[in-house]
Amino acid sequence: MIELLLPLAVVVPIVAATLPLALGLRYDDVGWSVAAVTSVGLVGIAGAVAAEVYTAGRFAHELGGYQPPVGIELVADELSAAVLVLIAVVAAATLAFSRVAGPRGNAFYSGYLLLTGGLSGVVLTGDLFNLFVFLEIVGLTTYALIAADRSGASAYASLKYLMLGTVGASLYLVGVGYVFLATGSLNMLDLQTQIVEQASYTDPLIQAGFAFIVAGFALKIALFPVHTWQPDAYQRAPDSVTVFVAALVSTAGAYALIRVTYTVFTVDFLLANDAITTVLLVVTGVSILAGSVLAAMQSDLKRMFAYSSVAQFGMIAAAVALANEWALLGGIVHLLGHGLLKFGLFLAAGLLALGYGARRVEDLASLARRAPYTAGSLAVLGLALVGIPPSIGFLGKWYIAFGAVQESGAGGGAVGIGIAAVIFISTLFTLAYVARLIEQLYFAGVGLDDGHGEGVADTDEHGGNVVADGGQAADHDADDPISPKSGAPTTLGVPDRVPTGAFVVLLLATATAVALGFAGATFADLFDPFLSEVFA
Repeated sequence: MIELLLPLAVVVPIVAATLPLALGLRYDDVGWSVAAVTSVGLVGIAGAVAAEVYTAGRFAHELGGYQPPVGIELVADELSAAVLVLIAVVAAATLAFSRVAGPRGNAFYSGYLLLTGGLSGVVLTGDLFNLFVFLEIVGLTTYALIAADRSGASAYASLKYLMLGTVGASLYLVGVGYVFLATGSLNMLDLQTQIVEQASYTDPLIQAGFAFIVAGFALKIALFPVHTWQPDAYQRAPDSVTVFVAALVSTAGAYALIRVTYTVFTVDFLLANDAITTVLLVVTGVSILAGSVLAAMQSDLKRMFAYSSVAQFGMIAAAVALANEWALLGGIVHLLGHGLLKFGLFLAAGLLALGYGARRVEDLASLARRAPYTAGSLAVLGLALVGIPPSIGFLGKWYIAFGAVQESGAGGGAVGIGIAAVIFISTLFTLAYVARLIEQLYFAGVGLDDGHGEGVADTDEHGGNVVADGGQAADHDADDPISPKSGAPTTLGVPDRVPTGAFVVLLLATATAVALGFAGATFADLFDPFLSEVFA
């Protein structure tokens, strides 16, 4: 009966999404409770699925009892189980922040649960058209959540994402149509066989189908130059929405790219179409560089991390195009690690904005003195994003670069060396903007006695409170940018003016990002069955 966990992972959050709206007719604040119970349940389901996969191997469930390839099946293997666990954990952890930061309406929590169910469907489905359906559920709910605070800026960002996301979904669907015309099948595993038997790897319909599908995913993932929706969406969305979306939405799109490329088209297709893979590698190389350069130019924290995602997902897409076992392992590790890192980075940025109003790099000046633990987490996660060992960020980049060099040495030409070089250059740019953050947090304003030092007066020259006795909330003074905002939450035992639940989650995410840096051999063992099947 273990296979019933797969439909439950999708159905439970989607059905639960109706409850905040239905119960909200009578109860005003029921949404968070429903979301919390559902999310904790999903963590349990995801954990059980992962335990079964990593002990007994791949398993599947046929929806409605209809056998594939006619019926739709949900599939759990080493890759999908890992991403499902990431989705469940991040979804539950985000609630600790949204409880304080908002939005808090029942409609928001319904959208949140629907998005969670759509993401679960993306990683579990074994059908190309069903994947399109779940991608649309994810897209539509993301558009709504970005505009959840009802401001004009967030509405504009949501509309921009809606337009580009619709184009991406349409391109993907056209590609699926071409593949269906050539093979008559939509089941991913069946398509492995049908592409060979009904067509060939060089069939124009198959090549066109792959090209359209990848173009659609490029928009979903936000590769340069079709990335323009992402910075606006991340910056303008409510902070808790940004935390959730940045960690998971493009991650699910990148997962889908890996799944479709290697489960449907296979390594043999990539090897038979050198021109296609070369174009992909050039595009991803440009995306890595462009995203890194643009991130280094930003002053707004959320835009900086958004452009960083353009570069990081470029690395994952490059790992897919390299068709190398080590590179693909690196792409998978980087996929999971990037989701964790961006969750932590946007959560830290959101906490500093909530407690201190810090949204730009210059707002961080000497903030480590007032919020040492939150600032420390931001610094550690930033260094992990650079790829400083030991960290999950280092492992992913190392495996991708190693696979790229290995592929060039095996006769893949200079493109692999170029990808490795681009990753190195990107790392230098990442170090540049992370160093700016650390410099502002720890060294800006040293020696000043206007409220930036340890001794802070109870009142400033305008008569406003800077820090009240006992660490209570103080009025935020524009002349002292690191004073807490009025009504800023507190955490027992630490000076950081942040909510306790989200603060604990941030520390756990930071510790996990570092601890996973020691898990290189573990990742290789966990994903070996998937990689062995792909490269058999």
